[in-house]
Amino acid sequence: MNLTFTKMNGLGNDFVFIEDLESEWALDADAVGWLCDRNFGVGGDGVILVRPATDTAADYYMLYINADGSLAEMCGNGARCFAKYVVDHGLVSSDADSLVIQTLGGLRPVTFTRDADGMLETATVDMGEPILTPALIPTTLPGETIVDAPLETYLGTMRLTAVSMGNPHAILWVDDVETAPVETIGPLIENHASFPKATNVEFAQVIDADTVRLRVWERGVGETLACGTGACATLVAAVLDGKTGRSATIELPGGELQISWPEGEHVFMTGSASEVFTGTIHLPEDGDGCE
Repeated sequence: MNLTFTKMNGLGNDFVFIEDLESEWALDADAVGWLCDRNFGVGGDGVILVRPATDTAADYYMLYINADGSLAEMCGNGARCFAKYVVDHGLVSSDADSLVIQTLGGLRPVTFTRDADGMLETATVDMGEPILTPALIPTTLPGETIVDAPLETYLGTMRLTAVSMGNPHAILWVDDVETAPVETIGPLIENHASFPKATNVEFAQVIDADTVRLRVWERGVGETLACGTGACATLVAAVLDGKTGRSATIELPGGELQISWPEGEHVFMTGSASEVFTGTIHLPEDGDGCE
């Protein structure tokens, strides 16, 4: 079976986009894993299906599937890439400067600027209100909020702040992200019993009151070059922990994002996205992963 795709990239967080306006594709975990394989497939951190919205308040529906086949409620870098895809491929009006994306984590309004050729240049995504109630993150850690809270592990006690941006995040403050044990502590906290749906894990270093350096261990993926929801959750944690103001530059291995959280308002993320290439690939027949 042949599949037409577009490779999209948001600060090194890359995705295999499939335009599915008839909602006919049902990719199982094997197919998604094969597509995301960097040796035998297209390569990517996940697959994103572009589908018609089922909510009348939205323009399109973004279904994001992690490389391991699990569904993700929301992906900030994916949302920026999604906006660029629908704008650059003419799926919205040529004079539009905003759209609403439906995700499993809710509706995400996006405003954007265009270049001289009408292509999307930068996108600002309304990431919604941060969720701080433990049961809704979800986490079983005790307390009304989980701010600088202890987490017991077999490697000792670790302190973290838990935030949901439509998907769960655990933020740890470190002295140096370059030497942080991301590949050891990341999966340990990701799959900790205190996070019943697992969690993304952020390792954050405060550079100054306006800048945070970040590495992210993504749930179901591993370490990635960037994570939009992780950057947003980290800014929220920084405010709650008294480490930065309500707006900061988040430096990730793949580039920078501008994150703001005005008092009493939603979190906003601004950054770029790019299209890498478009192609057609043949899905293997044996266990082809398509239903």
